[in-house]
Amino acid sequence: MLAALLVTGGLQLPDKVAAQPVDHIRVGMFMDLGSTYKSTTEAVTLSSGQAWTVGFNTTAGPSSLITLGAGEEARFSVDGFRVKVLETKDLSTASEAYKKLAATADKPILFAAQTSGGKVYQLYTGYYANEQTAISAVARAAKTAAAYLNGQTPTVKGAKHLTAGTYATEAEAAAVVSTVKTAGFDAVVALVQMPDGGSRYEAWVGEAAKDNELSALSGAVSSLFPQLALSNADASRPAFIIRQDVSLGQAVKHFQLSGNEAKGWIASAGSELKVKERSNRAYRGAMEISSLSGQLVLVNDVPFEQYLYSVVGGEVPSSWPAEALKAQAVAARSYAEFQVNQGSKFKIADVVDTTLSQAYNGVSSESQNVVQAVDATQGEVILKDGKVIEAVFSSNAGGVSADPSEVWNSGGDAFASVPSEGDVAAIKGQKMWYHILLSSGATGYVREDNAKETGTLTSEGLEKITVTAKGTNVRPLPLIQSDVNPVVKMKPGDTATLLEKVPESGTYSWVRGPYTSAELVKSLQGKTATPIPSSITTLEVTKRGPSGRATEIKANGQILDVKYPDMFRSALNGLPSTLFDIVQIGSYTVLSADGTTSKISGSSNTTVLSASGQSTMKGSETVVMNGDLKAQSIDKGQGFLFIGRGNGHGLGLSQWGAKGMADEGYDYQDILKHYYQNVTITKE
Repeated sequence: MLAALLVTGGLQLPDKVAAQPVDHIRVGMFMDLGSTYKSTTEAVTLSSGQAWTVGFNTTAGPSSLITLGAGEEARFSVDGFRVKVLETKDLSTASEAYKKLAATADKPILFAAQTSGGKVYQLYTGYYANEQTAISAVARAAKTAAAYLNGQTPTVKGAKHLTAGTYATEAEAAAVVSTVKTAGFDAVVALVQMPDGGSRYEAWVGEAAKDNELSALSGAVSSLFPQLALSNADASRPAFIIRQDVSLGQAVKHFQLSGNEAKGWIASAGSELKVKERSNRAYRGAMEISSLSGQLVLVNDVPFEQYLYSVVGGEVPSSWPAEALKAQAVAARSYAEFQVNQGSKFKIADVVDTTLSQAYNGVSSESQNVVQAVDATQGEVILKDGKVIEAVFSSNAGGVSADPSEVWNSGGDAFASVPSEGDVAAIKGQKMWYHILLSSGATGYVREDNAKETGTLTSEGLEKITVTAKGTNVRPLPLIQSDVNPVVKMKPGDTATLLEKVPESGTYSWVRGPYTSAELVKSLQGKTATPIPSSITTLEVTKRGPSGRATEIKANGQILDVKYPDMFRSALNGLPSTLFDIVQIGSYTVLSADGTTSKISGSSNTTVLSASGQSTMKGSETVVMNGDLKAQSIDKGQGFLFIGRGNGHGLGLSQWGAKGMADEGYDYQDILKHYYQNVTITKE
């Protein structure tokens, strides 16, 4: 579920945007924007359930130049810097080298090409952002594939080509390419978009990284083939280099996009397009391919309302009440429309397909209930003073939504901290857990259906429980973690002391840790403006905002100076929210009769004054109970336990809160006006 703008550090509130209906939205899937967004792949593999087309997206509009069959796969990449590792007639050699390189960061692509002497296989790695990065990859590729080079030396290749003429058909161009390749030169067929909207096939020779390399190549080719009128390929015209890709074990067409500012356009009129590198998900709309920072860019251009079919289904369960789905639809539409009209921080896309914007998983997230909710609210957005708001939302507010000052130190008057009682819907029907103390001094959690309270008390007045299920796991946290070993296993009849009864750790309430000083120091690295202590002995929340969320935390009495309060989540080992308390399991605080407090370490003994006189108690394996009868087990090792509520930044709509309100009979407008302040909901 969405934790919108998780790493951006603020709402884009200064320039509010007037409501303008949006027809389409551009969703970034693969691209390299540095710290803003980075998801890269050397190539994308597309297919469709019906016939689909490949062309270019130009100022004159999209073109459809090549038609591929239903179910036919094709791969796409961009013509940039790469390393040609080897060329061989032996598929086995090429395949083994491919497997070796696939296990490294220098991802390989394996092409097959036809010559008069038969088929040859060309192995590349890449693509690289610049020539220098490619040069540094040469040595790595040579070392990894050393056993398969047979005297060849990996070399850097680029996007500079010679054209050896224009041809009416792909077959004619391929015949020239085969002849040139037989002579030992790199050559490919290219489909070039012409200014009049038409296209033509060209035979391209070479793939040089530098102009002087291309010039030298021209002289060498001309001396062998004087009949060819060679010239530099026009980089201002969009083109697809057409190759045969055997990387995935079977031969498929590979379209390598070339040309300055070129944009490829892939569409299927009767079906969705599948993207293998996105878990083979299917997407509505068309796909645009381009190059940015030397890397492939894949953008899904999709009708706006159809985009919401996926987003709403990706953000909340389709089984939720209709009014909760409608509230989500209007919030998601407002958020997305704001991004489209604002001018994108993602450069060539309006949003991305992760929760950095909104969860977008294609048609797999769609359902009848979700489609009905989107259609029932078609065009409706949330306005404040006539401007569409950036309607951020989060999974669960933990009983109270956040104030902007608790999240990014800034905000707008459409946001404020409000009660969010509906959030408890997240734990409805869930089992409770017993937090127990074992006779060994260890503590952990047992789910209530595996044990029962005995009705007897310890001498200190604490309840006792007995295990009822065979092989009961005592968990380190109140949830099942299949990848984490239990503290211990208990058998029926075993007893333990009950410290407290807590809900299962999840979306509404949670427990994390305990984390050692070393773990927290490592997590804090690079996230504070001032140096962090080398060792943390005390950690406490020293300021809270209107909702109770932590806005200031001190370690060893020193303020942890993060950029904005919500950053405490990532700075402290990825906490679900900032609505938490910190419990130091290796110490406790004692309030004396004169009002002074002292912190007692579990590693040292403690002097206790009781009615029977003064005595010394062992620091660790001690249970301390406060005036509210809440008990804590003291450990001799220092550690920090985080006990909190909520999931996400908590600003704006709480998704679980909306579900809870819908369960109680509120309609979607009531829900939205509860979480967003002094707003109107308008159909554009």
